[in-house]
Amino acid sequence: MPEQPFDQDNTDAITSDSLTVEQAIANLQGEDLGLRVYAAWWLGRFRVDEPLAIDILITALEDEADRTEAGGYPLRRNAARALGKLGDRRAVPALIQALSCSDFYVREAAAQSLELLGDPSGIPALLALLQDQIPGTLPAPEPPYLVQPYDAILEALGTLQASTAVPLILPFLQHEIPRIQYAAARALYQLTPDPTAASQYGDRLVAALAGDELQLRRAALADLGAIGYLAAAEPIAQTLAENSLKLIALKGLLETQIQQRQPPGLNEGAIRVMALMDELL
Repeated sequence: MPEQPFDQDNTDAITSDSLTVEQAIANLQGEDLGLRVYAAWWLGRFRVDEPLAIDILITALEDEADRTEAGGYPLRRNAARALGKLGDRRAVPALIQALSCSDFYVREAAAQSLELLGDPSGIPALLALLQDQIPGTLPAPEPPYLVQPYDAILEALGTLQASTAVPLILPFLQHEIPRIQYAAARALYQLTPDPTAASQYGDRLVAALAGDELQLRRAALADLGAIGYLAAAEPIAQTLAENSLKLIALKGLLETQIQQRQPPGLNEGAIRVMALMDELL
């Protein structure tokens, strides 16, 4: 999902002037809701990992002042997104608590940030959310009115190596929404230790690269890059999508190959991916 700079309709108070770290932190603590929402986004966008900034962002996850007519919490959303980017695991307990927020997009951002932080302590709450066992959560406010942000939850469970989640993830391979099917395949690939068995899930994502809808092809590219599925290298390069996105996906494959290499040189897979990247440049 594309990153949004802020989540508020009334942005009159937001200027395009560059902020300093000190100004952003001050704005986040101020009274102007527009500036607070923007500051939370800005701190995450520019990876400002100052301890004070992290403390204030954690506090913002419980903000009640900035609430839309539909019941959403724009400041909480941006704070949750920022905390994942800043890499400080002190935010994990607050992000776990944010999974119980009524706002669908706060829960989505919290799941994504728990994935980025890589802390397995969030797994039980993610499993509960996947099964819709957390009371008080509201569905997405627009079609297809998902009950929970399933794709974000599934991706987090895969990255966090939640092996106990496999029986709960399998049914999502048949979900009516393709991108959720892709998220399930991505997670199952990561959670299946046998490479031969795991390849069936990677191949499902490769098949999605030939789909009719560009947005779904883009989603499959991102998922294949995230899991580093080498068999997807040539199909990625041939996908009808932007070269920039294909290069990002291939970069994910290359990073996986580099991690698996034996010193001192690159393995055959890495060389193969690099050649494809050169052709796209």
